[in-house]
Amino acid sequence: MKSGSQPPRPAVPVLRFLGATETVTGSRFLLDTPRARVLVDCGLYQGLKQLRQRNWEGLPIPPETIDAVVLSHAHLDHSGYLPAIVRDGFRGPVFCTPATKKLCGIVLPDSGRVQEEDAAYANRKGFSKHAPALPLYTEEDAARALARLKTVDFNTLTEVAPDAGVIFHRAGHILGSAVVELRLGGMRSRVVVFSGDLGRPFHPILRPPASRPSCDVLLIESTYGDRLHEDVASLERFRDAIRRTAERGGMVVIPSFAVDRTEVVLYHLRAMMQAGDLPRLPVWVDSPMALATLQVYREALSRENHETHARLTGSDPFDPGNLREARTTEQSMAINAESGPGIIISASGMATGGRVLHHLLQRLPDPRNTVLLVGYQAEGTRGRALLEGAREIKLLGRYVAVRAEVVDVPAFSVHADRNELLAWMRSNTRAPEVTYIVHGEPSASQALRTAIEAELSWSAVVPRYLETVRLD
Repeated sequence: MKSGSQPPRPAVPVLRFLGATETVTGSRFLLDTPRARVLVDCGLYQGLKQLRQRNWEGLPIPPETIDAVVLSHAHLDHSGYLPAIVRDGFRGPVFCTPATKKLCGIVLPDSGRVQEEDAAYANRKGFSKHAPALPLYTEEDAARALARLKTVDFNTLTEVAPDAGVIFHRAGHILGSAVVELRLGGMRSRVVVFSGDLGRPFHPILRPPASRPSCDVLLIESTYGDRLHEDVASLERFRDAIRRTAERGGMVVIPSFAVDRTEVVLYHLRAMMQAGDLPRLPVWVDSPMALATLQVYREALSRENHETHARLTGSDPFDPGNLREARTTEQSMAINAESGPGIIISASGMATGGRVLHHLLQRLPDPRNTVLLVGYQAEGTRGRALLEGAREIKLLGRYVAVRAEVVDVPAFSVHADRNELLAWMRSNTRAPEVTYIVHGEPSASQALRTAIEAELSWSAVVPRYLETVRLD
């Protein structure tokens, strides 16, 4: 359909799966009703090349025909495509929680800036297949997208489009993250609930997810739908890997998502160093975005609020005692001169781009060093290649040998595991008419579907990309 043409309104409400089907990224769900068109989440695809290519293909509908966007949270795979659709013609409001707006104000401009820098670097070094290499969108595009954000408090019904209202419920995944309850009016009112990324019952900073809202249709994430987290064993693995690396005089490189993952890693480092379980090592946070996010978390902890466990009292919970902040490019490059032992925390979390690539390029060939993987590594990412034992990976236009130790630490995930997902679904006694399983690789989604059918006796479906289903 050509941009600018108006598609016919459906006779009944329908849901179209534009992303996060049989993959973990690219969260985009379109609700089309006789009176409104609402997009829930507007995320970037990451990982496999054929998935990333969808970012360049654009939405299968004209962005200017969307009445409103609703964001579950600020992670790029849920919010990172907003600058592209605003650039391409979307002019409606984007509804989110106050903390999500704050974090998007950090994440989206950084995404545009990194894409511009990566394209410029590829052009300077001449390793791009494209001439010239171009960013998907720019920092200026991100600024235009931010101007469209409107905040909605938790537990408040807000009309976002004709006959469409939204209530945000605490998701406990990152600061500001929400389970989205979308109420559709008309002749037969319907309630559709989107879990977004669902947090865990125990998080060192955030309160657990609120109970599942009653609904007719449920969309549930399945990132860890086939796995159980082993928290104690994983934290021991984390501690022991750092100890081993320090003993051999190496550096620990932690590719880490700037939003929430860096905060959780720093929290545990501080606790372990204070308890004497780890030596007092220097810790570099090399990510302007992570450093800005740290401040948002500190501010949230400094006051009573709906999302965090307790108010911040006393010392900084994110400072192990020797925190070193690398904000500028020069400060980042200076870390290369450090011989260790020490710890470098840098974005991105799946090593898909950003400053961490330069640290991996330098540190991977040295067997004294360690790479700690502290989050989900999607198919097709460098993080996944390291996790699966790659002997070399391609970084910044060249191949580099992987001689450093690589350690997976799943305890740092802020996604609910299979049993935690099932417990959250059980937290409301009314079963939905149908449950759609999204935001997971095929094996994880199918495993969760089997568990839902066996343990809850619910109707569960793993939808296909671009599939459309009726909601009436």
